[in-house]
Amino acid sequence: MCGIVGYIGEKQAKNILLEGMRRMEYRGYDSAGIAVSDGNSVTVLKKAGKLDGFIPIVESADVKGIVGIGHIRWATHGVPNDTNAHPHRSSDGTIYVVHNGIVENWQPLKEQLTRSGYSFFSQTDTEVLANYISMHHQRLPLEEAVRLVMKEIKGTYGIAVISTKESGTIVAARSGSPLIIGIINDDEYMIASDATSLLPYTRTVVYLKEREIAILSRKSFSVKSISNKIIVPQRTQISWDIKEAEKGGFQHFMLKEIMEQPEVIENCLRANLSIINDGRFINIQRKFKNIDRIVLLACGSAAYAGIVGEYMIEEYTRIPTKVEIGSEFRYRKPIINKNTCVVAISQSGETADTIASLYEAKQRGALTLGIVNVIGSTIARDVDTVIPINAGPEIAVASTKAFVGMLATLALLAVCMGRSRGMSKEMEKSIIKELLLLPNNVSKILKRGECIKKIAEIYAHYDHAYFLGRKYNYGIAREGAQKLKEVSYVHAEGYHSGELKHGPLATVDERFFSFFIMPEDSVYEKNVSNLEELKARNGNAIAITTEGNKKLSLTADDIITIPKTIETLYPILTVVPLQLFAYYTAVFKGLDVDKPRNLAKSVTVE
Repeated sequence: MCGIVGYIGEKQAKNILLEGMRRMEYRGYDSAGIAVSDGNSVTVLKKAGKLDGFIPIVESADVKGIVGIGHIRWATHGVPNDTNAHPHRSSDGTIYVVHNGIVENWQPLKEQLTRSGYSFFSQTDTEVLANYISMHHQRLPLEEAVRLVMKEIKGTYGIAVISTKESGTIVAARSGSPLIIGIINDDEYMIASDATSLLPYTRTVVYLKEREIAILSRKSFSVKSISNKIIVPQRTQISWDIKEAEKGGFQHFMLKEIMEQPEVIENCLRANLSIINDGRFINIQRKFKNIDRIVLLACGSAAYAGIVGEYMIEEYTRIPTKVEIGSEFRYRKPIINKNTCVVAISQSGETADTIASLYEAKQRGALTLGIVNVIGSTIARDVDTVIPINAGPEIAVASTKAFVGMLATLALLAVCMGRSRGMSKEMEKSIIKELLLLPNNVSKILKRGECIKKIAEIYAHYDHAYFLGRKYNYGIAREGAQKLKEVSYVHAEGYHSGELKHGPLATVDERFFSFFIMPEDSVYEKNVSNLEELKARNGNAIAITTEGNKKLSLTADDIITIPKTIETLYPILTVVPLQLFAYYTAVFKGLDVDKPRNLAKSVTVE
């Protein structure tokens, strides 16, 4: 959830570190800091708060050096303040560490180090790492000291370490938290936890794998396993353009990413339609014939996409399918075997809870698939087959284009699975035909943005909201509520429309409004009944329905229309107005749309 960046080369490190940190702001953070070595000493600057307040401090200070590490922190151990900000220094002043993750056995290690004479000044688990590495570094090279510590700590970590004894070296290591090496040239390297930090300097990268160590110097870099085995690193080219990670004239990244969705769907379909006949998927299709249960693993918005996917896959395959929350799955003694297919869904591919549950499924012999947006991510590497979303970098904390990409990818996956279970050619062609119309249909909705903006202005002062949908659009009700909560801080809940009378109606009053997601599908009339129940109690209602539907004008207070499509694909259209509604509500409230309080983009700790 935090962000690491490191640099070693021929340029002044501080400017590169600050730019890398700026490009990771979207991940969410509460403090920032850097440590830069000039070969003789290390300068540390750090401060709680945003980079806008930290950058002037760095620019006004005399910070020189071509080796450095930087960090933006999202607090886990210790409140956000200057002392708890990273980097952390060992009490003897030799080791400087930045760290993403959680050291679970930090307390006994701290007690051991305290008995050995080490002092502690912060409330963080990371300071334990600094002192523990320092203790081993007294008799071992930095690389060996880090390796030994890796063997003894429990938990998750991505770390970058510099030492006053080996001033021309950065040692980085990972276990459960992502790290990427950026190769600028033969004597200039970077380390980062996010590819966006590397884009201004290089697209040639190496993704560190689990329990690997990278040793970076001016002359070379090398990768080794925790057992000291030399690893031949696999170089990868980042396909994203740097412009994709910039606002491009939009006021916020969130609006830019909403507006990119027609292109995202087009890219997703272009890249993945081939999976139906692609050789890499034929073996998977064969294995589907023996699958008797499908589990979709996800957290947050990805789980709400999974709810939609659950309906899609069950309808087209007739295989029992269930969405499981990654943070709960492995603690419930799941029933998984070789006849289970487990699909991990994650924008970043680094969601810690989803990864942990994926490993549990793999150990039990399940067939594993991944739906991710970052191809070099942990999930992408560890599943049997990965299906890329192809949404490009998503910078706003609130997911929009990646969510729509997940839905389109799940629809394709449902078709692939359905083919292996006897889906007719006619049905397959019909679904694909409608999929290919989606980019144009989403564009039509986006052109109605001003109408949605006016509706958002009406309801921006309300305190509470319900989002109500049935069948395929239940997951969209959950996602619509999530978006409004995330960016506008309005209390919102997503419900099955049919559950309205089983409790929620009691809370409806003048402070509430309700969003009914009710295209003219197989449950439309049921939704009409639920809408009338609410209006009979003087509730305020907005309805999303299909073009040409005039029947709601006397019932709903406000109406947003979407183009017609098949029932399976309505969620890809109905979610777009909800994204715009949440965005404009936050804008009217004057909030930080791209970086909501207390939230992080990529949740890489459990």
